Amino acid sequence: MNYRHAFHAGNHADVLKHLVLARVLALLARKEAPYAYLDSHAGVGLYDLAGDQATRTGEWEQGIGRLWQAQDLPTPVEGYLEVIRALNADGRLRHYPGSPELARRLSRPQDRLHFNEKHPEDGRLLKDNMKDDARVAVHLGEGWHVPRALLPTREKRVVLLIDPPFEQADELSRCVQALEEAIGRMRQTIAIIWYPIKDERQLRRFYQDLSKSGAPKLLRAELLVHPADSAERLNGSGLAIANAPWGLEDELRSLLPWLAERLAQSQGGWRLDWLIAE
Repeated sequence: MNYRHAFHAGNHADVLKHLVLARVLALLARKEAPYAYLDSHAGVGLYDLAGDQATRTGEWEQGIGRLWQAQDLPTPVEGYLEVIRALNADGRLRHYPGSPELARRLSRPQDRLHFNEKHPEDGRLLKDNMKDDARVAVHLGEGWHVPRALLPTREKRVVLLIDPPFEQADELSRCVQALEEAIGRMRQTIAIIWYPIKDERQLRRFYQDLSKSGAPKLLRAELLVHPADSAERLNGSGLAIANAPWGLEDELRSLLPWLAERLAQSQGGWRLDWLIAE
């Protein structure tokens, strides 16, 4: 319960996670049918990059700060950055959207959104940030219970973001369990699991478990800003995407090299492959 995302808002891991989330929602929006968006560990929804927590780490400067004034933006990046520009209309980068605010702004009138946040203070802030949107329901329960509590949805299409704080040793295995529960309750769920790249030994077991999860298909996308040779730092991050929508793989194959070059700190890198092929 000690983790507060405000310290890390807008860093390289957020850029990867939120850019991919924006692309998933954009691809779903090509069809008129509604979708439901579920966020298991939602945070407060909106972050002040000039606030005490963000300025103490300054992580955003090596993340969204590097993209803010970039001129050579690939087309798929635009939707993500449009949301951030709208939050910073004076041209000065100060406010950054968490996944709930990003999803809220990118979704349509027919879509529904469920945000869950366990941290009491963050949950109250999230409720306050979302109080004027009738499409949004905010839940203050255990994030790991979201698949069994909210699936299946009445919408035939659903996106589930699983993004825990990774403060506990068993959270990688709990991510796999949550994926299995989601797929078991609604097989077509587009489940997006964010994970840190630190300990390669733990990750090898995580990959093996994911490959046995029973998901119909599972895409792995990773972005490195340092070589993956130290378990003492955040070398990069990854996303395991079950039922990745058509077109996402091709977009990421061009976006990931661009991001690796833009966001590298000591040495950039990327990986894109299928843990479970269709």
